[in-house]
Amino acid sequence: MTTAPPTPPDTDAAAFVAALRRLKAWSGLSYRQLERRATKAGHNLPYSTAATMLGRDRLPRAELVAAFVAACGVRTDGAEAWLDARMSIACGRPTETTLATRKTRHWKPRSALAAAVALVAALLGGASAAGAFADDAEVEQTVTSLHLPRS
Repeated sequence: MTTAPPTPPDTDAAAFVAALRRLKAWSGLSYRQLERRATKAGHNLPYSTAATMLGRDRLPRAELVAAFVAACGVRTDGAEAWLDARMSIACGRPTETTLATRKTRHWKPRSALAAAVALVAALLGGASAAGAFADDAEVEQTVTSLHLPRS
């Protein structure tokens, strides 16, 4: 381990897990060695969990990242950088690409919602102008068929 460890990306989960794979390769440790080193560092990282974590492209839980990074030999500031990158991805901090995708993907539902609101407003306005909501005479003349028995 004469070179610096890989740095974590904060772009997406797949890139983050790929960087974790590079970190494992950098450490040169087996999954069982990682498990033992994590235990010595005060973490719980079963070897099967570490293998499963690196076999997927989903963002792992923060405690797994902390245990894995510690087991690989990354300390203090480096470990915090990994956890900060994970938090950034989990919270969905928007990047330029994400913002551009959101603008193009969401314009249709927003305009459809605006059209629906305008239609409802027009219908309610027309009903109000026709006097549908203003005439109480019909309510006053309505007779119920339910009568309470007299005692």
